[in-house]
Amino acid sequence: MAVSATVVVAGAGLAGLAAAWELSRAGANVALLDAERRPGGMVVTERPGGPGEKDGFVVEGGPDGFLAAEPDIQELARDAGIGGRLVDQLASGSSLWTGRRLEPLAEGQAAALLGIQIPSDVGAQLAAPLQFGFRSFATGMLDLVEALVARLAPVFRPAQGVTGLAPATRGWRLSLNGGSTVEAEAVILALPAWAAARLVTGAGVPAARHLDDVIYYPSTTVSLAYRSDQLAAAPAGTGFVSAAEWGESGAAVRACSYSWLKYPGRAPPGHALIRAFVGPVDGDPAAAAHAELAGILGIRGSPLWSRAFTWPRGLPRYKPGHAGQVAAVRERLTRLAPLAIAGAGFDGAGVSACVKSGREAAREILHRLGQV
Repeated sequence: MAVSATVVVAGAGLAGLAAAWELSRAGANVALLDAERRPGGMVVTERPGGPGEKDGFVVEGGPDGFLAAEPDIQELARDAGIGGRLVDQLASGSSLWTGRRLEPLAEGQAAALLGIQIPSDVGAQLAAPLQFGFRSFATGMLDLVEALVARLAPVFRPAQGVTGLAPATRGWRLSLNGGSTVEAEAVILALPAWAAARLVTGAGVPAARHLDDVIYYPSTTVSLAYRSDQLAAAPAGTGFVSAAEWGESGAAVRACSYSWLKYPGRAPPGHALIRAFVGPVDGDPAAAAHAELAGILGIRGSPLWSRAFTWPRGLPRYKPGHAGQVAAVRERLTRLAPLAIAGAGFDGAGVSACVKSGREAAREILHRLGQV
């Protein structure tokens, strides 16, 4: 059975949610589709409640914050009515684990060691005296997803993945898993690069096959909870990264974040919550992370509990010429019925970059539909 909408947004990660929100605010008839039942993409926050050892913790499985200098995600939060839930980073500074000791790093250097590019204007803010570089939400990054989904609930269709895209009499016809179809005047593909590449190529844009050149690296995060008295001393700063030569020696922990010191409300009083970014290991990543962190941070005893999140296709990395290829595809799309691409696979992996990408895609579609 075919249904219709003015604009279909495929993908309910932050880019898709931001695009759908922008469109709905402008009065467009929107359908927001996602192959999964859970919206938010890599934004996963667990807030274990009720009596028990996990009560009072906020555990992030994906991103835990964003650069304070980037306005898009904060503007979206205010638009969605949760601007008051934005929280500042409590601590500042980070360290380098050399394999023998923790040494202080300059602001922004930790991101560089992890391969994260920070724009020069943002780097200037990070270096400003007493200016903390990151922000988050009071009870985790899921705050924003939940606020947007609550407002987009009438148009959100979970478990409806797009399997095909073809021109229609007025716009596009999307084939969905299960055999149904959706017709729309315009489409935004807020999907991973490999998925968008297949759909756009199949819709008659051969150059879009190059979008699949983006490499998504696997990512594993492990959160571990302790009593405060299990740590020899409270560590300084927000976390540490491992030196390259140390990482190549077979160590599991590539970086570590002191979640309970970084943002407010991440652990109950008298407790510590640590998040480790773990490379490939044999066996349990939580056990490997604890074994290394015990030596680095002077932790006594076993964790109260641990929680691991593995993303087989986690962080995108771009080959030389990526921006030019994306620009070429977008130029070609201007000659077709309104169709846009958005998300981390095209415009940057940070959560604020995803929000900006989704909002800009929505504005482009509204412009082409003559609604702005």
